[in-house]
Amino acid sequence: MKALHFGAGNIGRGFIGKLLADANVELTFADVNQPLLDALNSRKSYAVRIVGDKTQIDTVSNVSAVHSGSQDAVALIAIADLVTTAVGPQILEKIAGTIAQGLVKRHDEGNTRPLNIIACENMVRGTSQLKQHVLKHLPESHQDWVAEHVGFVDSAVDRIVPPSEAGSDDVLAVTVETFSEWIVDKTQFCGEPPAIPGMELTDNLMAFVERKLFTLNTGHAVTAYLGQLARHQTIRDAILDPKVRAVVKGAMEESGAVLIKRYGFDADKHAAYINKILSRFENPHLHDDVERVGRQPLRKLSAGDRLIKPLLGTLEYHLPHDNLITGIAAAMHYRSQQDPQALELAELIRTQGPQAALAQISGLDGDSEVVVQAVNVYNAMQ
Repeated sequence: MKALHFGAGNIGRGFIGKLLADANVELTFADVNQPLLDALNSRKSYAVRIVGDKTQIDTVSNVSAVHSGSQDAVALIAIADLVTTAVGPQILEKIAGTIAQGLVKRHDEGNTRPLNIIACENMVRGTSQLKQHVLKHLPESHQDWVAEHVGFVDSAVDRIVPPSEAGSDDVLAVTVETFSEWIVDKTQFCGEPPAIPGMELTDNLMAFVERKLFTLNTGHAVTAYLGQLARHQTIRDAILDPKVRAVVKGAMEESGAVLIKRYGFDADKHAAYINKILSRFENPHLHDDVERVGRQPLRKLSAGDRLIKPLLGTLEYHLPHDNLITGIAAAMHYRSQQDPQALELAELIRTQGPQAALAQISGLDGDSEVVVQAVNVYNAMQ
């Protein structure tokens, strides 16, 4: 089986790329980072450090790399069995043109073997969004053929992969936690789903997408925003602060109550899932800065993301949400000179005031009780 994976960064190499290589898939990475491409093509392998109760180092072998926008990438799409991505939500639109060119070439060469495309991104229904970008680049004459021969498969992914440690001179070095979860919508495949250990099939993907979004992502964000306010450097430092931990756990329990109502999750099993995530945040081998985890606060405060979406669920089911409100207020305080969204957030609050700014970013009614409550908490944090 041949696969092209867009995104040779830490998540691409440490998570999806590793699962594919472990399954003996013939794997090529596509990226725009030339030093990464050169290193992968020169060495054909890289080490993955897996940290948990025990630390082990695995070697991923027999890999190669091409530039994301190259004709080499187009040619690989024309013959591949699987295309995956781990590029970040904002980059999906940028790679759509290359994918469309590859599908045209595949059609023109008469390759009717099933091709499945899976976006492995930290977003809801990322592949469906990628599909819309790709279709914009496809000639009308090819669209029916693509609908018949190409599957666009949504997925939910979960693995903490921090940035490479400072001082590391190996461009391919990557560290990951032991835990990983890759759940895909089995109803969207073209042909038989591939047998890849570590890839789980489901016919109820949204339950798992929201479980991850409302628990890991919500908890991670609240930990980061409260951690920065409390002047902690890392996620571990922050979650070991009892005051931060109480709010983070409370926020995950509030969002979890929505999941239990919406999907019928077992309450005891979900409580165990929350405790597992808290223990992952405590992992002493993962040095993840709160500033990095908090990046892109405008996206994280948007209606469909990890803070507002579970809040909307609590409103729908008339459930408590005080800890989620605290997390939202803390997100409004997030500051980073390296993050354009953080700078834009600060400017919106300065020019419009916190109430109008939160309403604009989140889509919530500016006069609603939850917005007023969030602004009151925000002001109390000053």
